[in-house]
Amino acid sequence: MPEPPAWRYQKVIKPLFDLPQDHTILRGRVLTCVGDEIIEDGFVEFEKGKITAVGSAADLGSRADAAVTTGGTILPGLFNSHAHLGWDGIHDLARQSMDDAPEISAYKSAGNMLISLRSGVTTVRDLGMNKSNIFAKQAVEQGIFPGPRLFITGEAIIQTGGHTYWCCREASGADEMRRAVREQVRAGADLIKIMACHDTLEFTDEELAAVIDESHRNGIPITAHATYDACINRVAKFGIDCVEHGGSMTDETIQLLLDKKIPIVTTFAPLVMQSVAEVARKYMIPEWKIEERQKAVADPKRYQGLINAAAAGVVIGFGTDAGSPVVGHDVIAPEMAFMVKLGVKKDNYDAIRSATAVAAGINRVEKKLGTLEAGKLADVVVVNGNPVEDINDISQVTMTFKEGRRLV
Repeated sequence: MPEPPAWRYQKVIKPLFDLPQDHTILRGRVLTCVGDEIIEDGFVEFEKGKITAVGSAADLGSRADAAVTTGGTILPGLFNSHAHLGWDGIHDLARQSMDDAPEISAYKSAGNMLISLRSGVTTVRDLGMNKSNIFAKQAVEQGIFPGPRLFITGEAIIQTGGHTYWCCREASGADEMRRAVREQVRAGADLIKIMACHDTLEFTDEELAAVIDESHRNGIPITAHATYDACINRVAKFGIDCVEHGGSMTDETIQLLLDKKIPIVTTFAPLVMQSVAEVARKYMIPEWKIEERQKAVADPKRYQGLINAAAAGVVIGFGTDAGSPVVGHDVIAPEMAFMVKLGVKKDNYDAIRSATAVAAGINRVEKKLGTLEAGKLADVVVVNGNPVEDINDISQVTMTFKEGRRLV
């Protein structure tokens, strides 16, 4: 493993936010996210940050009096596997990236971490906005600020002048690509992100091979913004570990993803939210853009590649591109509902698993998170209602625990 970032060497005498990991028993409907398992009258018990027992309330015995009856549904903490904490979803992305002082980006990240927790999100995979996620991760892990668990990229890496150059680490040539990776690793990145295309393919073959190889040499995965077949096929052949967004795909490309076990993190929320006229107008989205988005969400052919990939067995994870225009960090239900509507997920429970068990696998923490099972970390969320029947209930969060600490 590479050397840890400099802040890891700092001695933390006491966290600013030193919340207890109390012994807790929650009673209610339990979605363990182990397959389709539902315990209608169940319980989840945890102590010292870990789940100690999950089962039917009838098995509580003398502990029944200690249980907190939630009146709702208990499920694992959610993952948002594609988010940008330094963006607020309101202001222009490019101008935020170029004009926001680092201190303002820090405040936005802090606010969006609280919004995420209130939405049941206990793990955020932050895919970059300048260097803001590096400091957000330090703040959370050193107890300076309460937030979700963060998996960060540092700065996304792009070719000079490439897609979203205004918030990324620009590089040219194979050697500079390697240096860019090493800089993110030194800063504490958990994974590397590249912007592999926009209207055209980006990176030379030598650059693409170098940035992927250097990531793997440093023992961390690499993911790629890839939105159409030629790009998805190319990064898959070069050895990428994950595809962000996804898009049109041939059968050949889908088979390549299957053969190499490469998942896709989809992000429908920008299209979905910008198509809702009464919402989009509040964010000053122009009428022509609203009409364009409405046509896009109404045309299933636009998403046929993703639909075919899901049907073939490509792993599809949950992401929202949170921070993009009209996409706040609490936009959870609209993304899941659209996944089900398209058929990328078969039903509401399947969509919920894309943000729990499936997401834990994509983030390589399935042994610790993603399901409610004894021995796993106590990332636990309680919502009113039953999101298996009505996915909008996933937004009715009443409690959020991260490693047994109640944060909401």
